[in-house]
Amino acid sequence: MIEIFKTILIGIVQGITEWLPISSTGHMILLDQLISLDVSDDFRKMFFVVIQLGSILAVVVLYFKKLNPFSTPPQEKKRVLSLWGKIIIGVIPAGVVGILLDDWLDEHFYNYITVAVTLVLYGILFIIIERRRKGKRPSFQTVYDIDYKTAVAIGCFQVLSLVPGTSRSGSTILGGMLMGSSRTAASEFSFFLAVPVMLGASLIKVLKFGFAFSSSQLLILLVGCTVAFLVSMAAIRFLISFVRKNSFELFGWYRIALGCIVLGYYLFIVR
Repeated sequence: MIEIFKTILIGIVQGITEWLPISSTGHMILLDQLISLDVSDDFRKMFFVVIQLGSILAVVVLYFKKLNPFSTPPQEKKRVLSLWGKIIIGVIPAGVVGILLDDWLDEHFYNYITVAVTLVLYGILFIIIERRRKGKRPSFQTVYDIDYKTAVAIGCFQVLSLVPGTSRSGSTILGGMLMGSSRTAASEFSFFLAVPVMLGASLIKVLKFGFAFSSSQLLILLVGCTVAFLVSMAAIRFLISFVRKNSFELFGWYRIALGCIVLGYYLFIVR
């Protein structure tokens, strides 16, 4: 029961941080130090990736009509298919780099110093970009307005998220905003890019781990994904509602504070 309670807490943190631009990996590393699951290291690494499947399902459910060309009016079908084309080319950069460098990135960057530095760095970037954008009209008001060139550029920004602490949503939202997207368009495109990327990452981790799960491991996966799904539903709705009226500057300050906490925790407590 203690492990299930830990799993529920991890699912809550995953569901919130996956979509807000505050780095789910950074929070997971810190949370794992505080309430580490009593599982093998290989299963833990796989679980922290596969739990994202619950978060992916939340996007599919919330945006089913927007992403399904067969559920939209005939005149909208072409626009939805075009959106899918942009999503596909947008995931290619991170997909290629992720497959080639997955183990190398884990070995060299999965540590508290990297997480702390990227949390602070991208927090500062959010604040700077938001202040420079103030009063400017975005070139792309909706996610459908984003063109193929911009989709590729955002996809390149997503490569940065392979470094722990960057935040996949943070890097793609920043990229979208730098390329002229509104906060809402950048956020939604970030959500859509996550679906194939996180599916691919989960598949890679499961294949490396193997399918010989024990009953307790299966229960942990099921509980974690279910909680992540339910919390993600609320987190996505919150973020879209928030950015329609507010900037991302608050998240920038949060990242800076969390980065300092992560660095201080490891320097003065763990050591």
